Amino acid sequence: MNDAVRVRAIAELDWTAITALESRAYSRLGLSEGQAALRARRDTSPDTCFALHVEGQLAGYVLALPYPHGAYPDLRRVRRAVAPTRNLHLHDLVIAPELRRRGLARHLLDHLCAAARASAYDRLSLVSVGGAEAFWSARGFSPHPGVLTPGEYGANAVYMSLPLEVSGVRVPCL
Repeated sequence: MNDAVRVRAIAELDWTAITALESRAYSRLGLSEGQAALRARRDTSPDTCFALHVEGQLAGYVLALPYPHGAYPDLRRVRRAVAPTRNLHLHDLVIAPELRRRGLARHLLDHLCAAARASAYDRLSLVSVGGAEAFWSARGFSPHPGVLTPGEYGANAVYMSLPLEVSGVRVPCL
């Protein structure tokens, strides 16, 4: 399958499928933002937002934007201007449910890590939702208890981060 996997910048024709994937992933959690918010997040940092295609079909996407470490986007409003930071916040990484457990998230995460390093970010952060903390921990992300406002991203949400370099040594993105 790897020969048929491609990561690229999000194109205009991707938005209908991205919106559908986002809704499938987050509606049951009450966290779906809708297309306007997703586009605005991409517009904040188009060089760190990507679409994943498998055999020519959209199979997933990642949206990441600069956000200070320890902070996270407010799901109720879209903030376009972001203060300079060396932290890149992974806002969404979604793989189509029928294609999960095939290692496709790794393609998006590897691509994102390379883009983050190329843009001089030194850390990735995210808010793990829906019980995904073990998934992110297995990829090197560490939890930061107490950062999130209770309930803002759901009952089991956890703020996590991954340094991209430790003592001058690159940390692999798994």
